[in-house]
Amino acid sequence: MLTEEEKNAGLEGRIIPVNIEQQMKSAYIDYSMSVIVSRALPDARDGLKPVHRRILYDMSAELGLYSDKPTRKSARIVGDVLGKFHPHGDSSVYNAMVRMAQEWSLRYPLIFGQGNFGSMDGDSPAAMRYTEARMRKITDEVMADIDKETIDWTNNFDDTMKEPTVLPTKIPLLLVNGASGIAVGMATNMAPHNLGEVIDACCAYVDNHDIECEELLQYVKGPDFPTGGIIYGYEGVREALMTGRGRVVMRARTEIEHTASGRECIVVTEIPYMVNKAEMIKKIADMINDKKIEGISYINDESDRQGLRIVIILKQDAVASVVLNTLYKNTPLQTSFPVNNIALVHGRPYLLNLRDMIRHFIEHRHDVVVRRTRFDLQKAEERLHIVLGLLIAQDNIDEVIHTIRAARTPDEAKTALMEKFGLSELQASAIIEMRLRALTGLEHGKLTAERDELQKQIAYFNEVLRSEPLQMKIIKDELLEMKEKYSDERRTEIVYASEEFNPEDFYADDEMVITISHMGYIKRTPLAEYRTQNRGGVGAKGSATRDEDFIEHIYVATMHNTMLFFTEKGRCFWLKVYQIPEGTRSSKGRAIQNVIQIEPDDKVRAYINVKRLDDEEYVNNNYIVMCTKDGTIKKTRLEAYSRPRSNGVNAIVIREGDQLIEAKLTSGEAEVMIAAREGKAIRFNERTVRPIGRVGAGVRGISLEEGDEAVGMICVEPDSGQDVLVLSENGYGKRTDLDEYRITNRGGKGVKTINITEKTGKLISIQAVTDDNDLMIINRSGLTIRTAVSQIRVAGRATQGVRIINLREGDAIASVMAVPGSEEEELAAVEGGENPAPAATDETPAAEQ
Repeated sequence: MLTEEEKNAGLEGRIIPVNIEQQMKSAYIDYSMSVIVSRALPDARDGLKPVHRRILYDMSAELGLYSDKPTRKSARIVGDVLGKFHPHGDSSVYNAMVRMAQEWSLRYPLIFGQGNFGSMDGDSPAAMRYTEARMRKITDEVMADIDKETIDWTNNFDDTMKEPTVLPTKIPLLLVNGASGIAVGMATNMAPHNLGEVIDACCAYVDNHDIECEELLQYVKGPDFPTGGIIYGYEGVREALMTGRGRVVMRARTEIEHTASGRECIVVTEIPYMVNKAEMIKKIADMINDKKIEGISYINDESDRQGLRIVIILKQDAVASVVLNTLYKNTPLQTSFPVNNIALVHGRPYLLNLRDMIRHFIEHRHDVVVRRTRFDLQKAEERLHIVLGLLIAQDNIDEVIHTIRAARTPDEAKTALMEKFGLSELQASAIIEMRLRALTGLEHGKLTAERDELQKQIAYFNEVLRSEPLQMKIIKDELLEMKEKYSDERRTEIVYASEEFNPEDFYADDEMVITISHMGYIKRTPLAEYRTQNRGGVGAKGSATRDEDFIEHIYVATMHNTMLFFTEKGRCFWLKVYQIPEGTRSSKGRAIQNVIQIEPDDKVRAYINVKRLDDEEYVNNNYIVMCTKDGTIKKTRLEAYSRPRSNGVNAIVIREGDQLIEAKLTSGEAEVMIAAREGKAIRFNERTVRPIGRVGAGVRGISLEEGDEAVGMICVEPDSGQDVLVLSENGYGKRTDLDEYRITNRGGKGVKTINITEKTGKLISIQAVTDDNDLMIINRSGLTIRTAVSQIRVAGRATQGVRIINLREGDAIASVMAVPGSEEEELAAVEGGENPAPAATDETPAAEQ
């Protein structure tokens, strides 16, 4: 409401009170629609935003900078566009023009630039006063027939001249060059495609307007980026083409080469679209310096005029595939292109799939062809009308000359000719302006030929206008001509693989030693870190544990294996080896409760190392055999454990006072041996144990005396060539041929496997070994020794064996594991004489029991 002062000042009726909320809504909606329609979104017909359309129109119609003309200063072009069509600042016009000239920005650049137009490193182009430009040959096709009333026109910003609302392009620019823009409340991000593929799809649509989008995918394989690279995974591409929205994963193209010194290096020759090369290299270098990426020595940009080349030199022990996958995950060597195909259709934004974009382009071309034909028909009819008048004049030349000479003015002459020969005003004007040379016989023949040609053209134009199939044929023929002239090979390769990273790709399939301490600390350490020592050595420091803790279990597996952990309470857990925390040989590791969901009072007692759990034949033809401390044995198909669960499953029912001590993977034909603490062992065939389900307690494997307990179980496969190795807690052990143990019935008491004395101590371990194995022993003080099994000679079943490891007073063996041998390490240890110690050879026969 107006105040009294305002009313007295005479403002009543001149000020209109409005609601500020409504005014803000209205103003913002007007602004947003202006941005959507007149700035940020491309037209679905020609694929251009207003600024690009204005630049190309000005370069062609206003400045005549076609592909066969010399270049002109960019400042001249920008100034002309700015003054006539696009009053939004010179930088917006120049930047748009520069992008249309950059071969790494547009799949098919529309402008030829002379001078510095920037680089893939993000360098700015030179100022517009230094650069020059003209249209490219393909752009001539975009502007073709613009002067034949093929499009609609509108006033420019100050209503002083007309500008086109769309260009009559023969090239489907929306698909082949893509577009990106941020409007108000929406954005567009369209990927570029290969011209040949798009034209094939357009021709397929012309032949069959009812073709499904799915069928068009046979022609358009996917985006084709100007910088090449690799599209990793097809599902995102398919979704983008089918729905208009999707996520296309792009990877750099790389090759593994070797330097002159023999070191491996990763060579990058193509990078993902829209990635700044210099920033990408800087990010990789920063991650190398921050130790976030291991295995890279240095990175160097060797790009030149011949093309892009980035060389990443690896360290001596690095695995190229692992480093490369780490680079893909953590750097712009792999990035994604979020497709969002929003374009203007009749001035309104729509989400378009592949078929929609092709349909709108073909409809536009159809409109252009029809309007062009009408224009050509009109011009041909007008010319024919004049040619017929000229022929009448030639046939009656004497009377025409007499009539013209008799007239006092040209207008009288025109009127007289029109009355005498029945001519129109246009024909009469043409006759009056006719030159004398047109009276020759040669000119008469030319006019007759022109009349016949015009009559044929008019008949053809009329036929085109009457026949839609003929119109479609013209569209298809022109498209195929464009393909013949401008199509090229795909630059971007599509790799039909999963878009998701496989975690295994980031780890080389190296052998690892997995150690678990008595107090439940777990870690993995490369097997190569453990040196081979002579038999009888005092060992090397293996693990830093707390005073009351010691290493209890050693397992060997490769990084890609799946490990099944079996606990003493009969639970089974799954874990990939690479998920186990890595530590040095002297580190403590991590509490196993933090790695798998094990109960605080439970301990891991055994593991099964399998490569794959998704092989149906494999899991149905292999078994897990388990043994408990009281001599119970259970056999279950591996298939029962092929579906990992994060919180584990029950593997065997454990009775009170008992616990699981071992689990082995078998083929169903193995010879099973169970050893007891008092030095006895039993051998029976696995076939005598019937497989049962996961929920069950098992059957008797060995009968034990009171106070005795089972300490281990081995399963020897047929023809494996394995011997039986037993070790006592004081470091005495021996190898014995398996055949020395007679096969008995399951559940018996067994036979003597080692002569137990006060010097040897109780039996602590039984292992199945060959000469190719090494024996890894860790004692309670944390010392480890690795010795070749081949150095331990084969002895009788009922002997006490030889000293394998020298133990300090009060120390004892905690855990024993047979691991793959390492000849090079063994040779180095023998030649170097590391910790040599003569082995005892005290063998005392004992009567067989």
